Amino acid sequence: MSCRPEPPRPYVLLSCAASIDGYIDDASEQRLLLSNDDDLDRVDGVRASCDAILVGAGTVRRDDPRLLVRSPSRRAERAASGRPESPTKVTLTAQGDLDPTARFFTAGDSTRLVYCATDAVEKTRERLGRLATVIDAGEPVDPGWLLTDLAARGVQRLMVEGGGTVHAQFLAAGLADELHLVVAPFFVGDGRAPRFVGEGRFPWHPGRRARLAEARQIGDVVLLRYALSARCTDVPPDSAADDAGGSTHSG
Repeated sequence: MSCRPEPPRPYVLLSCAASIDGYIDDASEQRLLLSNDDDLDRVDGVRASCDAILVGAGTVRRDDPRLLVRSPSRRAERAASGRPESPTKVTLTAQGDLDPTARFFTAGDSTRLVYCATDAVEKTRERLGRLATVIDAGEPVDPGWLLTDLAARGVQRLMVEGGGTVHAQFLAAGLADELHLVVAPFFVGDGRAPRFVGEGRFPWHPGRRARLAEARQIGDVVLLRYALSARCTDVPPDSAADDAGGSTHSG
């Protein structure tokens, strides 16, 4: 009896904007604007190139993102190629405390997937009803298993937009292929504010440095694009990335 091979895990692109001192927000109730219009348009283009966009439940609660492609021309191009106008929306949650009126669930007509810890699955399904597909992702939620499931659903390119806990999970597990880090030209300087990532054991350290694929000024911000695995091939020949993740975590 032959076994059917599992589909390869999606290409995982992490996207984040941070202050000079590494904060992705401040401690106020208002969302901190770190980017500018030109960079937001760049991000919109990256979204349009992906099959799915993932954020953590904390980001859904705090930022209430729509996670839609904004540009009409990009939406039209996706539709003309037989794809939905915006990528599939994905979130993961340990407790299932998601508001069904959040724009993640109400904006646009994208497919919505909620990867939920086993103990909270029943509660989450009751809360969300038909607004999203709730998937039992184990206890705790395993990002590697999540990627395997997304691949089985046809996702080949995944954009992870945060927050810091989710970014840290993918980075620590060696499941990121590329990082887009935008640096805003100011400091936050408040230890109560969330950072890009917290403490953790990451595959990239002083003895194994991530490879810089691009550094680009976009108005008053700077985009730093890092190749984090051998799957990121858009780098100069003399700086091809080490396979710091992916091959040992294939889905």
